[in-house]
This record gives sequence, structure tokens and C-alpha cells, in this order.
Amino acid sequence: MIPMCEAMLGEVQQEAATTRRVLERVPEDKLSWRPHKKSMTLGQLALHLANVPGSIARISQSDEFDASKANFGAEQPKNIGEIFAAHDESIRAAEDCLRNLTEDRARAQWKLKMGPRDVFSIPRASLLRSIMLNHWYHHRGQLSVYLRLLDVALPSIYGPSADENPFS
Repeated sequence: MIPMCEAMLGEVQQEAATTRRVLERVPEDKLSWRPHKKSMTLGQLALHLANVPGSIARISQSDEFDASKANFGAEQPKNIGEIFAAHDESIRAAEDCLRNLTEDRARAQWKLKMGPRDVFSIPRASLLRSIMLNHWYHHRGQLSVYLRLLDVALPSIYGPSADENPFS
């Protein structure tokens, strides 16, 4: 495995455990709750969070992605088990992607298109770093805000939360 992917793989595995701890706090009876009419429901956001690594790993397999053909609407899960199943499958897909990526493929350009228009072109490894990982963390933070608004105790993410201190 190439070094840059080995580092990302370790990060995916560590962050998957943290993400699971956050997902475990999602109350199943609140999956349809949303903080604002323009916001995703709690269930939609949790399912999106669960799917991000695998979805981005899959689109990174081709040399370009046409966003005009994508459906970015978040699905509403039926239950919490669906969210955990999606998370597990998503992590497996991300791990497989990173384990099998060659140096040449990692450095090769990947394009985001909107129909015939090129939106941007970046090395595939940058796609995995910025969109797969950073986008995932963004939505995990968003989910933690939803949980706080529902008065759900938050787990430690990168240190103590107001509800949990891993150092004591």
C-alpha cells in the first residue's frame, strides 16, 4: 500500500469508530425530526453521514463524475439499523479503495463535471482527502449539533464533550 493511502486508511478506521459513537446517540424515535424546514431530517443526515466515505470512494474509481446526473437528495432511513448497515458497508468500501489505490491512480487527475462543463480537476488522492474525509467530518459536526438541540448527551469526539470526558 502506498504511504499516503496507508495514512488515510488509519484515519478512516479511527474516525469510523468515532462516527459510530456519534451515530449510536441518534434516537430512533426522532429520525424524522429536523431543526429547520430547509434542513435534512435527523435520519437523513445520519444516513448521509454513514454513506459519505463509501460514496466518495466509489465515485473516485472513475476518472470523472458528472454531478448533473447525480441525485443528492438524502433518503429517509426506516430505522437505526439501516444507518449502521450503511456505515459498515461505507467503511468497507473506503478501506478497499485505499488498499487498492496505486501511486499512479492516486496522483492521476479526477474531474468533477456539471454536464459538459468542467467544475474542477484535482489529483484523486486530494479528492479522497478533501471530499471523502473532510466532508465526512463536516457532516459529523452537523449531526452533533442536531443531537445537542435534541438534548442528547454527546460522546467525546476529539476530547471531552460537555457530557463525556475520556480523561477522567
